[in-house]
Amino acid sequence: MITGTFVRALPGWVLWLALTALVAASAGWGYTRGATAVQDRWDKATAEQSSVVARVRQRQAEVTERVVTEYVDRVRTVQVAGDTIIREVPVYVQTQCDPDGRLPAGWRVQHDAAASGEPADPARFADAAPVAPDAAAETVARNYLACRLNAEQLTALQAWVREQSAVVP
Repeated sequence: MITGTFVRALPGWVLWLALTALVAASAGWGYTRGATAVQDRWDKATAEQSSVVARVRQRQAEVTERVVTEYVDRVRTVQVAGDTIIREVPVYVQTQCDPDGRLPAGWRVQHDAAASGEPADPARFADAAPVAPDAAAETVARNYLACRLNAEQLTALQAWVREQSAVVP
């Protein structure tokens, strides 16, 4: 009762000022509480995204390591096979053509071995026929063409991978 009498005794402008202060305090409290909640959600989302990025980077590093290891192993295997084939050239291919101008049968077998990446099979020499130089040149040209086509395909694939990786955030 005393409060009611005291409030009625105040001028009207004081009541309006007190009511405005109460509304402003409530609004400030609500704003601060809302901003804190939004900041907490933002911090949680940022932490989750950082965790996802770290996992993706780890997986990318693992993939890179695996691919490079496989590539190095394949290159080593191909290099050893190629060196073996090159060492066998003097064994299977003479330094001169046959009397009729054709390349010796060993040239064809050695060429096929080099193209396949497998060492020459000595048993194939019995069935191999000498080869004309123009046929040999055509075969070599076709092999180089296939090699260049593969190189272009690889170049295009590498460009695709680069562009795709640029798209990923």
